[in-house]
Amino acid sequence: MKIEFETYVIFVSFITSFFGVFLSNGIIIGVPAIAQEFAMNNVIQNWIPTIFFLVVAVFTVPAGQISGKFGVKKSLLAGIIVFLLGSIGTCLAFSTESFLISRIIQGAGVAFVNVAAMAMVVQAVKPQNRGKALGLTVTGVYLATSLSPVICGFLVHNLGWRAMFYFVIPFLVLCIILLILKIPQEWKTYQDDTIDKVGSIVYAIGILLFIYGFTTSITTTGKILTAIGIILLVIFVLYELRQKSPVFNMNLFKNKKFTSSNIAALCSYLAIMVVTTILNYHFQYVRGWDAQMSGMILIITPIIMAIIAPNAGKLSDKVHPQKLAAIGMTIATIALIILTCLNKDTPIYLIIIAMILQGIGMGLFSSPNMNAIMSSVPPKDAPTASASQATMRTIGQTMSLGLLTLIFAWIMGNLKLNPQYATMIVQASQIICGICTVACIIAIFASLVGIKSSDKFNTDR
Repeated sequence: MKIEFETYVIFVSFITSFFGVFLSNGIIIGVPAIAQEFAMNNVIQNWIPTIFFLVVAVFTVPAGQISGKFGVKKSLLAGIIVFLLGSIGTCLAFSTESFLISRIIQGAGVAFVNVAAMAMVVQAVKPQNRGKALGLTVTGVYLATSLSPVICGFLVHNLGWRAMFYFVIPFLVLCIILLILKIPQEWKTYQDDTIDKVGSIVYAIGILLFIYGFTTSITTTGKILTAIGIILLVIFVLYELRQKSPVFNMNLFKNKKFTSSNIAALCSYLAIMVVTTILNYHFQYVRGWDAQMSGMILIITPIIMAIIAPNAGKLSDKVHPQKLAAIGMTIATIALIILTCLNKDTPIYLIIIAMILQGIGMGLFSSPNMNAIMSSVPPKDAPTASASQATMRTIGQTMSLGLLTLIFAWIMGNLKLNPQYATMIVQASQIICGICTVACIIAIFASLVGIKSSDKFNTDR
C-alpha cells in the first residue's frame, strides 16, 4: 500500500514532537540521580530542565524567519541533527558544566524542530483537516508526556540516568532518514526577506535576561536583570514594527483571535508545566517513593491528554476552537485548586482526581488553541505563527520552572532537596499551585475574548 505524502509529514512531525518533549519532561524523573552524581544543590538542580526551555525560548523566534527563508524541511533537518548532537553530549557528560552545555545544544535544536515541524504540517495538510493533523501532532506531545515518566523511570531505576538520552538517538536518526528520502518537497515563504539579525539579537538578549532575572528575582541582581530584559523586549517590539523584513511580524497581533490564543497558551503552559515537577517532588521527597513508582503514577494526566487531544483537534475543525479551549482551561483550573491544598496527608485518590481533571482540561485546550493560532494567519505566515505558539509554550514552560526555582529558593535557600525538608517542600508547592491557578483563570478570559472577536479564521490553502 502506498503511503500518502501528507502521512509522512504528519508522522515525522509526530515523532519529532514526541522526542522534543520526551527528554524535557522525562528528565524530571532523572533529576535526583543527576543531581546526586554531580553534587548539585537545589538551585542548580532546578536548572537542569529550566536551562533547556530558556535556550528554546531564545532561539524559537529567529527559527521562524530562518525556516520561512531557507525552507521548513531544511530547518527541521538541521534542528534534528543539532538535537542529536546534544543528546550524544549528555550521554558523555562528565561534570555539571559539560552536562548543562549539552542541554543548551539540545535546546537550540529543539527550537528549530518545534517551529519547522508545525509549519510543515500547516503547509502540507489541507485546511479542512488542519485541526485533525495538529491534534495528532499534539498527541505526540502528550504521549511523550505520558510515556516519558514510565520509560525514564524504568531506565533511571535499572540502567542509570544516561540511558534516557541513549534511548532517543535511534528515533532521531529515523526522522533524518525519512526527511531525506520520503519528503522531497520544500516550503519557503520568506525567501525574498533578509534575515533580521539586529531584531534577533535584541530579542535573544532581552528574553535571556528577563527569564534568568525572573528565576533569580529574589535577589537585587535578579530584579535588575528582569527589568532590563523587559525594556529590551519593548525595544524589540518597537524595532520590529519599523522593519520591512522583521524577524517577527508584530502586525499579526492586530488579529484578536491570534493574540488571545497566544496569551491563553502562555498562561496555560506557565500554569501546567510545573505541576509534573511538583507532583514528582511530592511523591519522591514527601512520600518517599522511588523514581519508577513515581513515574507510574505521573502517567495518569498525560495519557488522558493523549486520548482527548486528537479528538479535540478534530472537533475544532467544526466547533469554534476557542470555545473548546475555554472549557478545557476551566476544568484544568479546578484541578489546580485541588492541588493548592496538597500536603503529606492528602489522600492519593484526591491527587488522582486532580490529575484526571488536569488531563481532561489540557486535552480539550491544547489542540483547539493551537488550531486557533495557526488558522488565524495567512498560509505564508505559517512559520511565524508556528514560532509564536512555540515561543508562548517555551516561555510559559520556562517561567513555570523559573517560578519553581524562585519559590523553592525563597522557602529553602540553597538546601538540597531531601525528605527531611518535606514540610518546606509542601509549603513551596502550595504557593506555586496558587499562583498557577490565577494564570489558568487569565487563560480562560483570554479565550473568551477571542470568541467574541469579529476577526475571522483563515481557511485558504
